[in-house]
Amino acid sequence: MNPALALLEFGSIAAGIQAGDAMIKRGPVAEIVAGTVHPGRYLVLVIGEVGAVEEAVAAGVEAGGGALLDRVFLPDVHPSVAEAVRGGRVGPAGEALGVIETTTVAATIEAADAAVKGATVDLVEIHLADGLGGKGYALFSGTVSDVEAAVAIGVARIAPRLLVGSVVIPRLHEEMGENLFEAHRFGRRVGWDGGFDAAG
Repeated sequence: MNPALALLEFGSIAAGIQAGDAMIKRGPVAEIVAGTVHPGRYLVLVIGEVGAVEEAVAAGVEAGGGALLDRVFLPDVHPSVAEAVRGGRVGPAGEALGVIETTTVAATIEAADAAVKGATVDLVEIHLADGLGGKGYALFSGTVSDVEAAVAIGVARIAPRLLVGSVVIPRLHEEMGENLFEAHRFGRRVGWDGGFDAAG
């Protein structure tokens, strides 16, 4: 069984710090990663044994109160999701590309996990929050039918209010693929220097 993964997303930095502290004090998780993301949100990610992560989530929800925007708890997270959250990428090799875009980081992770567990697809990569106004999106690759199934499964897993959009694109054009996978930020593509766009 894979380790459990949970992420809590807060609209208040102060509340998020307090919640993260409560989480690590309550559950002996293997790892905690916390910090700010655009636009002024605070994320707390914990990984470990199911019971410890579950206890940590309960503590974070209690401490965070009304500042909690969204959360995800995956007691058996898919390995590709855990890797993608850390910035891992898989080269797109399939005949179709699927995209699920959500309003929160937690919803993107939840949709991605459901999609790769429910269909034979590769999770190409996940982009989260920074440079996206707090939104997130996940990219999937595989046959057209498998990607269609994965996107449908992922979308069904999250609340409709959290979905920004989803698409399945057969035979993504090579030049569009270069724009998407080499550097997804527009500023990088056109050569803007410094500031906000240089970071993405």
